[in-house]
Amino acid sequence: MSRDLYRLALTVLQPGYEGQSAPDWLLRALGEGLGGLVLFARNNPGGEVVRRFRAENPDTVVAIDEEGGAVTRLEVFSGSSFPGNRALGVVDDVALTERVGRQIGRMLAEADITLNYAPSADVNSNPANPVIGVRSFGPTAGLVARHTVAYVNGVQGAGVAACAKHFPGHGDTVTDSHLALPTVDASREVLAERDLPPFRAAIAAGVRSIMSGHLLIPALDPSVPATLSRTVMTELLRGELGFDGMLVTDAIEMQAVATMFAPGELAVRALNAGVDAICVGLSTERSLHEIRDAIVAAVRSGTLPEERLAEAAGRVLTLSSWYAQQSALREKARADLDENVGLEAARAALTVTGSATLTGAPLVVEVNTRFNKAVDPSTVTGITAALTALLPGTERVQMEPEGELPPFDTRPVVLVVHDAARHAWVRDTVAEAVRRRPDVAVVDTGIPAPPAGAAHLVTHGISRVSAQAAAEWLATGRPGG
Repeated sequence: MSRDLYRLALTVLQPGYEGQSAPDWLLRALGEGLGGLVLFARNNPGGEVVRRFRAENPDTVVAIDEEGGAVTRLEVFSGSSFPGNRALGVVDDVALTERVGRQIGRMLAEADITLNYAPSADVNSNPANPVIGVRSFGPTAGLVARHTVAYVNGVQGAGVAACAKHFPGHGDTVTDSHLALPTVDASREVLAERDLPPFRAAIAAGVRSIMSGHLLIPALDPSVPATLSRTVMTELLRGELGFDGMLVTDAIEMQAVATMFAPGELAVRALNAGVDAICVGLSTERSLHEIRDAIVAAVRSGTLPEERLAEAAGRVLTLSSWYAQQSALREKARADLDENVGLEAARAALTVTGSATLTGAPLVVEVNTRFNKAVDPSTVTGITAALTALLPGTERVQMEPEGELPPFDTRPVVLVVHDAARHAWVRDTVAEAVRRRPDVAVVDTGIPAPPAGAAHLVTHGISRVSAQAAAEWLATGRPGG
């Protein structure tokens, strides 16, 4: 009985780890029944490491954040082959979004990854949002709902589970939950009309998983964040919306909840709220055992009903079983290479105001190199590399946040900014660059401010293909080069 209880506790955990090779403690935990794990770019994720995991536990749920755009783990050093959600929402072609989702699913199927922690089903209703932004399909519920469904259908059509996040909606926040607890001050009526429709649509489409958001929503529960709230996780998501798939937390080391309770206590409270799987983005053998032991102790003391733990573990195993049954879909997806869909989508999303074809290799000034915590710090905008391929001799200067512009010479100047609409200092920098060089070309990879410069290009996201689409236009003055 004790061994079974420890195994149940391990089944509901999804830890991450440091390093490029699987640590011995993680392999041992998999052999003891660890139900899942999450991969990051730091792990050099791919089929080889996953095969090692599956040798220890064939049923483990291997998860990853592969949203496309700025949030990629498999293509972080080259940039994603797919534009992010905002770009897809700008194009607003659900068939194209489903094709992109299918190719992301295909990539994960190649690596034998069970679960994609995507898409973001958040409605980015607040332009000042520091953590969602271009990760959202857009600012309206209908747009986000239809593209969430298309993305889910694409990924799951390739035999990989999708995960709609961050329930009940992280779009109307001005705080990054990696750093502090955001509060969503909206009425139940506004939440029902604005934030919940994409999740309702994803559930109707058969999404296999949903991720909770670390959000305080007083209209739903004024006492605790959504992840720890039975009112939100069970009464709303399970009861009112009818979701019966696997519910996973956002990473519990995020400061929105980590400052409240120890990891083991967070896990117990989340399980009691109705969550099935606990994501621990960075774990060690000691911390994994501490969380496992806290869950076991809570069951033994009666704080956590054993039936609730068994139910949670059952949902994890159901998702694993679903994945095992999709082998034919994954095999079909591997043969269905839609090689240029990412670039096709990026070109369609590119928004251009003005005209300024480069006459030679430019000086590229990257103005805003500070991204939020969801984006791997190794991620590059890719604009310089894409321009260098077309115009050899292109040079890059990276400014520190709120730094000074470098001196300009006679070369063409390309100013690369991100989320100018959110940063007054970025807008001031753009204005100064335009004053000094009216022929400057401005490329915004995020939520843009009003157009400035001789040419103003908006990629609506950071990816290798988005950079290529912008570079083609700058070098030739026309879409697609």
